Amino acid sequence: MDEEYDVIVLGTGLKECILSGLLSVDGLKVLHMDRNDYYGGESTSLNLNQLWKQFRGEDKPPETLGSSREYNVDMIPKFMMANGALVRVLIHTDVTKYLNFKAVDGSFVYNKGKVHKVPANDVEALKSPLMGLFEKRRARKFFIYVQDYDENDPKSHEGLDLNKVTARELISKYGLDDNTVDFIGHALALQQDDNYLAEPAMDFVKRMKAFARLSAVYGGTYMLSKPECKVEFENGKAIGVTSEGETAKCKKVVCDPSYLPNKVKIVGKVARAICIMSHPIPNTNDSHSVQVILPQKQLGRKSDMYLFCCSYSHNVAAKGKYIAFVLTEAETDNPQVELKPGTDLLGAVDEIFFDTYDRYEPTNQGDGDNCFISASYDATTHFETTVQDVIAMYSKITGKALDLSVDLSAASAAEE
Repeated sequence: MDEEYDVIVLGTGLKECILSGLLSVDGLKVLHMDRNDYYGGESTSLNLNQLWKQFRGEDKPPETLGSSREYNVDMIPKFMMANGALVRVLIHTDVTKYLNFKAVDGSFVYNKGKVHKVPANDVEALKSPLMGLFEKRRARKFFIYVQDYDENDPKSHEGLDLNKVTARELISKYGLDDNTVDFIGHALALQQDDNYLAEPAMDFVKRMKAFARLSAVYGGTYMLSKPECKVEFENGKAIGVTSEGETAKCKKVVCDPSYLPNKVKIVGKVARAICIMSHPIPNTNDSHSVQVILPQKQLGRKSDMYLFCCSYSHNVAAKGKYIAFVLTEAETDNPQVELKPGTDLLGAVDEIFFDTYDRYEPTNQGDGDNCFISASYDATTHFETTVQDVIAMYSKITGKALDLSVDLSAASAAEE
C-alpha cells in the first residue's frame, strides 16, 4: 500500500463509488478503501439475518419469512429517474453494460386522506380524481405549457421569463388551487418543501418536464477491511491515509462523514420504518414497485413523507414478500408516532423496524485542506439530490464541470 495516489476515497457508499468511478475515468490514480468488510457504507444492503442483528440484536428471524439469503434490503432505498442525472453519470462511466434496469410500476401521491396515481401529462390530468372538472381544464392548460416550453424558443414562453418569474407567479397565471399545486410541486417536481414557490420557476418547470418525459472498470484499486483508515495531515492539508501501519500518500482525500467527524456538523435527522409485508401497498394497483409521496401540507408537517416499496420480483425478498420503507425528515424524537401517517397506508405488516439516523454536512472548504466530504443521504425516494452532491463534489475536486450531455436515446439503442 506504500505508494502515491492522486485521490484516496474512504468509504464505499454510493456517492463515494460514483466519485471513484468518475475520477478513474478521468485518468486519475485512485485508491478506494473501507474500514468495513462489505461494500455500501450507510447505503449497504442487508440479508434477513443481518437486518435482525442490526435492529433486534439477534440473528434469528422467523422461519415464516423464508431464507435469509433471499433478502437484500437496501438501507437507503431510492428510485432512479429514467432521464435523471444518475443515469447520465452511469453512462459517462460506462458501467451501464453491467446493470439491468426495471421500470417502476407507479408513482402515487397522498391527497385528502387517499392515495392517487400521479398524473404525468395533460391526458392523465383529465382522468385524475385529484381534481374537479374545472380544475382539470386549468391543469391541462398548465401541463401543455410545461410540455411545450422550450428554453430556446421564445414563442413557447408566452411572455414569461422563467428565470425571473417565481413558481408561485407562474402557477397563479393558470389559477390552480392549493391541492393541485401540492401534488404538482411535490409528486411531479419532487420538491421537498414549499420554498420552491418563491424561487425562479425555471427549475420547477424543468423538473416537471423530466417527470413527464420518462417517469473497478477503469483501474481504481479497492481495499476492504482496512481498519482505522486515519487521514494524515501536514500543515493542515491531507497528504495520505494510514491503516495497519502502512501509509498511502495522496493529493486529495474523498470520504463520507464518518471518516472525518471533526469536519462535519449535524444538519438534521431522518426517521425511517422498514417493513416486511405479504402484499403490495393498498390502493396502488397491486404495484410491485412504487413510491407514494405525502406532501407536507397534507400532514401538517414541515417536510414531506415518502413511501418506497419493492418486492420479490426484484430479488430483494422471499417469494410473495414485499419490502416497504417509510421515511421523512424527523421533526420529533419518536419515529413510531411521527411515521404513523405513512405506516397506516401499508396495511398489515409481518415485521416492522423503526430507527433514526443523523444527517451530516461538511464544515470545511475542500480546497483548503484537500478533504472532500459527502453529505449524508436524505429521506427522498429518488437519487436526484444524491447526484447533485456528487456533481458538486466532482467540480470541487477536479476544478471543472462534469459534462453529462449524453443522448439517452442513442445510449439506450447502443445497449440494445
